[in-house]
Amino acid sequence: MTATIQPGATLGVMGGGQLGRMFVQAAQSLGYFTAVLDPDPVSPAGRVAHYHIATEYLDEAGLAQLMQRSDAITTEFENVPAPALRTLGAHRPVAPSADAVAVCQDRAAEKAHFVRCGVPCAPHAVLVEESDVEGAPASLLPGILKTARLGYDGKGQANVTDRAGLRAAWNALGRVPCVLEQRLPLHREVSVIIARNALGHSVSLPVQQNLHRDGILAVTQVPAPDLDSVLASQALDAARRIADALRYVGVLCVEFFVLADGRLVANEMAPRPHNSGHYSIDACDVSQFELQVRTLAGLPLVQPRLHSAAVMLNLLGDLWFDGTGRQREPDWSSVLGLPGTHLHLYGKTHPRRGRKMGHLTVTAAGAAQARAVAVEAAVALGLPAF
Repeated sequence: MTATIQPGATLGVMGGGQLGRMFVQAAQSLGYFTAVLDPDPVSPAGRVAHYHIATEYLDEAGLAQLMQRSDAITTEFENVPAPALRTLGAHRPVAPSADAVAVCQDRAAEKAHFVRCGVPCAPHAVLVEESDVEGAPASLLPGILKTARLGYDGKGQANVTDRAGLRAAWNALGRVPCVLEQRLPLHREVSVIIARNALGHSVSLPVQQNLHRDGILAVTQVPAPDLDSVLASQALDAARRIADALRYVGVLCVEFFVLADGRLVANEMAPRPHNSGHYSIDACDVSQFELQVRTLAGLPLVQPRLHSAAVMLNLLGDLWFDGTGRQREPDWSSVLGLPGTHLHLYGKTHPRRGRKMGHLTVTAAGAAQARAVAVEAAVALGLPAF
């Protein structure tokens, strides 16, 4: 991974969603050809890439074709099977590595990694068998039960208040391995996006402040309006330690909770660009997706500069339905008539409630200006106040 792959080569990506689409667009702007492997024949990334391999992620012929097409390969979401990345990594540079992705795919391994790095996280217990459920420490209740694998955007988890509720939730989640986390008094949520190359050099975006609704990111504000410099430094330092201990290559997002007493605890990490970093396309001189290209291709890493304050609004499929449930198009003209608005739609043809269809970034010279316009945009779209 230390050799530079020059523009004109082909960069491959496992996964064809919106993150893959924005990676492809960043790679193409730098002069790379692109190849996407995704089973969906009309995937957002596949529709804009030079090559689209429409097979399942473990399909041997598809993986062989991706290897033949690509000089290096990345992934756009954490649930790409790690064995597929290992197969690819035996023949081509792959970043992030299968081992790093495997840690991020398993909440138990993720928590253990945080502990090894000396990064505080919520008190928790790993529940694999029924005896673990019965023996879970009472101090963890009330808590949140999360499946160890395949959970994201609030999926695969349940709030539990007592032992009976814990039993019922574990059964409802299919009696699969889970992590029980103590419910903590949360004050706010922040995230750090770090890019690290094969030489161990890393850069990061500014710390983002996030608001979630129903487990899905709704709003990101940068600079983080309610975060002091000490906590921001702690978050950046923790993210670097987490990435360094994984010997990570690529873009990594670490999400943190700020507790009511001011302490910072790590929540989870994603081995890829993250929804909370989308603003960087419009508000920074180097976006998180260009950083992903640079780490994969071995290009120099430069510290991104925030040239505009920004607010990012996540656009879910709910916006495409009126109060009666009838499908309609959101009022984009009203939104785009506001100063500093940047609309990004992902090319998904079928809106569904809860589905990420796009995002809107508002940039301005100052944070107060950006927030004021973003509030106007939210009203125009029918989004809740923030």
